[in-house]
Amino acid sequence: MSTQITNYQCPACTGPLRYDGESGKLKCDYCESSFTIEEVEALFADKNEKAEMATVQEPPVSSEWGEDAGHMRAYSCPSCGAELICEETTAATACPYCGNPTVVPGQFGGTKKPDCIIPFKLSKEQAVAALKKHYQGKPLLPKEFADENHLQEIKGVYVPFWLFDGQADADVTFKTTRSHTRSNGKERIITTEHFEVWRKGFVPFSHVPVDGASKMPDSHMDAIEPFDYQDLKPFSLSYLPGFLADKYDVSAEECASRAEERCRSSAVSAMRGTVVGYESCVPMREDVTVRHSDVQYALLPVWLLSTKWKNQNYLFAMNGQTGKLIGDLPISWARFWTWFGGIFAASAAVMSLIRFVFL
Repeated sequence: MSTQITNYQCPACTGPLRYDGESGKLKCDYCESSFTIEEVEALFADKNEKAEMATVQEPPVSSEWGEDAGHMRAYSCPSCGAELICEETTAATACPYCGNPTVVPGQFGGTKKPDCIIPFKLSKEQAVAALKKHYQGKPLLPKEFADENHLQEIKGVYVPFWLFDGQADADVTFKTTRSHTRSNGKERIITTEHFEVWRKGFVPFSHVPVDGASKMPDSHMDAIEPFDYQDLKPFSLSYLPGFLADKYDVSAEECASRAEERCRSSAVSAMRGTVVGYESCVPMREDVTVRHSDVQYALLPVWLLSTKWKNQNYLFAMNGQTGKLIGDLPISWARFWTWFGGIFAASAAVMSLIRFVFL
């Protein structure tokens, strides 16, 4: 089996090298040596080139994987010789036997190479702390969930995204109202005027993100936005050690419709923002044309935290750059009915008091 992967090992002691978001360097787990991105690129350039040119191998025993065999790839760890079975989109992982960070350069070879990357800023410890904070202030969260909860898996993943640039040409008509009140001494008269307001213009957009990984839940990926694109850097494999990474399996063409829908909605909202002085404003007619000028392939940092409680899985996603976290939580129905009953009792007491006063 040809060597198709690169283990990022410390030049000083051969320990695992991992990218550290706080320092922006790669650090050794053992001797604590640190190296810049440029130094690591130079150190591993030859190995990465040879790994990229290696022939992709199929899993050695396809019958063991059944229908999944066609979507798996087999690699040999250069450090310990162990056989690694990965999904066909895997571009960075870690050897489960020797623990060395493993990168598959061939996944990003040629036209498959990302244009840019936002490196991780936040650590695993910060992701766990953010999740614990997420539990706070949730009165309907079962106490046992927070007390007994044990995270099953925490992984930092560079998720493939398509970033769309372009322009939306919008022609929108709004139905609006405006009311006036007057009094003739005995009556209060409200007059409502109805208008049609027309807006036409264009809205430029830049870096509209759509994730290109079919296994990532779109709702979670959308919810942890926005990313700060000022941190975008030219892509380098040296940012990957210590994290997982996937190449895209949903093309830019397939993602374009999602980007266009977001741009249409944003364009109508921008036009709506110029309609002022009315009490209500509802779009009557929307004619929006979206034109793409450029699209970039980027890897963006996401922490995925998963836990299981009462045989149900809960997935949380955190923006590895900004710390924004999203995820579903269970509800304690006992607490809900206690809370609801308290509100009902309080409301009943107030109504009784009002009735007593008026009687």
